[in-house]
Amino acid sequence: MNDQFTRQAQEMFSAAKDAQIPENLQAFAEDSVSKSREIFQKLNVTAKDNVNAIEDLMLASHAGSKSVTEKLMQHAAANTETAFDAAQAIAKAKTLPEAARLQADFLQQQTAAATQQTKELFELSSQVAKQTFESINKATAASFEKMKKAD
Repeated sequence: MNDQFTRQAQEMFSAAKDAQIPENLQAFAEDSVSKSREIFQKLNVTAKDNVNAIEDLMLASHAGSKSVTEKLMQHAAANTETAFDAAQAIAKAKTLPEAARLQADFLQQQTAAATQQTKELFELSSQVAKQTFESINKATAASFEKMKKAD
C-alpha cells in the first residue's frame, strides 16, 4: 500500500511538473502582491510618522510638566525661606505685640505671594495645555492628511 501511494504521488508530481499557470492568473497574483506591498509601504510610512508625532508630543508634554514642576519648586523654596525669615524675626521680637505684628505682616505677605504664585501657575498651566492641544491637533491633522493622500 505504501508503494502504491508513493507511485501515485510521483505520478502527480510528474504531471504537475508540466502544468502551467494561466497567464491571467499569474498577472493577477503579481498585481495583488505589488498592490499589497504598496499599501504596506504607505501604512508603514504613516505608522512611523505617527510614532514620531507621538514622540514629539510626549517630549513637549514632558517639557511643559517640567516647567510647571520647576515653578512649583521655586515657589515652595521661596515660601520656605520667607517662613524661616519670619520665624527668625518673630523669635527675636522683644515684646508680644511686636511678635504679633510680625506674624500678621508675614501672613499678609504670604497671602499676597500665594495670590501671585497661583496666578503664575495658572498662566503657565494654561500655556502648557494650549501648546499641548495645539501639538495634538497639528499631529492629528497631519496624520489625516497623509492618510487621505495614501488613498
